[in-house]
Amino acid sequence: MSEDNRPNNQESEKKERNINTYDPDMLFNRQSKNGFSGWKKGLLIFLIVAVVVVGLGVSCNMGLRGLFATSESEDYVYTSEYIGVLQVHGTMSEDSTSGTYNQQWLLERIDQMMEDPQNKGMILSVDTPGGSVYAIDELYLKIREYQEQTGRPVYTYMESMAASGGYYISAGTEKIYANRNCWTGSIGVTIGTIYDLSGFLEKIGVKTVTITSGANKAMGSSVEPMTKEQKEIYQSLVDEAYEQFIRVVAEGREMKVSKAKELGDGRVYTAKQAKANGLIDEIGTLEDTAADMMQTYELESCQLQTMSYEPDTSILDLFMEAVSGKESEAQTEYGQLLELMEKNSTFTITYMSQVRK
Repeated sequence: MSEDNRPNNQESEKKERNINTYDPDMLFNRQSKNGFSGWKKGLLIFLIVAVVVVGLGVSCNMGLRGLFATSESEDYVYTSEYIGVLQVHGTMSEDSTSGTYNQQWLLERIDQMMEDPQNKGMILSVDTPGGSVYAIDELYLKIREYQEQTGRPVYTYMESMAASGGYYISAGTEKIYANRNCWTGSIGVTIGTIYDLSGFLEKIGVKTVTITSGANKAMGSSVEPMTKEQKEIYQSLVDEAYEQFIRVVAEGREMKVSKAKELGDGRVYTAKQAKANGLIDEIGTLEDTAADMMQTYELESCQLQTMSYEPDTSILDLFMEAVSGKESEAQTEYGQLLELMEKNSTFTITYMSQVRK
């Protein structure tokens, strides 16, 4: 081979090497232009699988049910005499199993204290706007059962808000303390707002037909105007629940029914106002409440033991929530209308304050 041909061969070899050389940056840039590359998809799948595997591993340490269960109920075990501080927090509902309120958990804790000889008293630490009539009265009756069967004292400490149903369960306790910033009262009943969308539906050309067995079976329907008779029926339900509330207040606070009704017009009271009108006994802190009980009932040797409901966090639920990105139908006007009609299809009579802090 002549020397004249050598440069050409070197140039050819150089080009060949460039073609066969693996350049990661070049490959990445080329794949990026084509969108979500295969290796990225594989990495994402690997990460998802890893999260699930880690979740399963944690759940095995906590108990398999911890991955799926939303709440857990366990007894508190104390080896010395104590006063139980039972936290009643959040909107009160018989079917609530999330957030800060759990009806069944509260009932079980009271049962536990009733059966525990180490327990010498109970303080309700209340922070709630109220809620379902059924749930509130059920809890109230359980507190009364504790008082009657054990003879032990029950005090109430009102935190930020102890309104409507929060006051209902407190009224029958031996003494009520309220934080100086607390709102309480709101003695009354509501069935909520009933929407009549019939005029709007007619305007947009929507006709509806409801088949019922009687004239009042579908009362409160958002697609038909409410009759005078139906309004009177609803009012009778509210009135009966209200009379029950008033009796609880009058008996618990040892005041005349007429005075309880005067105070029970639905308004919210500050702690100072509530003390002035006899709805509470003292303004103070949880420590003040406990010190009063200990001194009055000679319980200075008791410890304070707080019982606070904390729902288990489901790893699976958190994961599903994180990967869920579906747009809610309620974001559209049509979806909002359907949502409103769905909410208007059922009614709950509540001891609930509409005023919130």
